[in-house]
Amino acid sequence: MTHDEAVKQLGHLARERAFCGHVGSDRLIQAGLDALLAGVECPSLPLLAGLLRKEEPEAPALFDHVLEELGLVFQPPADPRAAKWAMAYWVAQRIVDGSLEPATGAHIIWADLAYDLGHPAELEPLASCGLQLTDCQESWGTSFEELDREAFEAAKQLLSRRSAAPEEPRTEPTS
Repeated sequence: MTHDEAVKQLGHLARERAFCGHVGSDRLIQAGLDALLAGVECPSLPLLAGLLRKEEPEAPALFDHVLEELGLVFQPPADPRAAKWAMAYWVAQRIVDGSLEPATGAHIIWADLAYDLGHPAELEPLASCGLQLTDCQESWGTSFEELDREAFEAAKQLLSRRSAAPEEPRTEPTS
């Protein structure tokens, strides 16, 4: 793992914790070890990477220190709707950059985001792939690989239209 990949992994875990709530201490410690071995330097990183199993409860706090020291702290938008949109874009970005399987990302969009956002047209292609991938059977005429490619393309399209997609409906004050 390169230095940049290790920093990217730490950033992904920061967002995963922010959006999804819990990331296991074992994953935080492993990411710390990966970063340390990749040459990432900050004071709290060796402490995180060196935690023993009985010290795992200390991992979240040490991970937060590492994020602060590296300038990787992430806070999702306070508005729940804006936070869901931010998560949708993050999931799409991970699909496109290869750090998340298209089927997994499409499932997250379908199961965790589309409904809460009122099934917006911008998410429909990914949500549709997520639904189809959940119950994919070769006898239906569409292969898993084909649906996976469609999910990848849908993620690329979502990101390309990002500036045009509303994160929050705009309302103008009336006079």
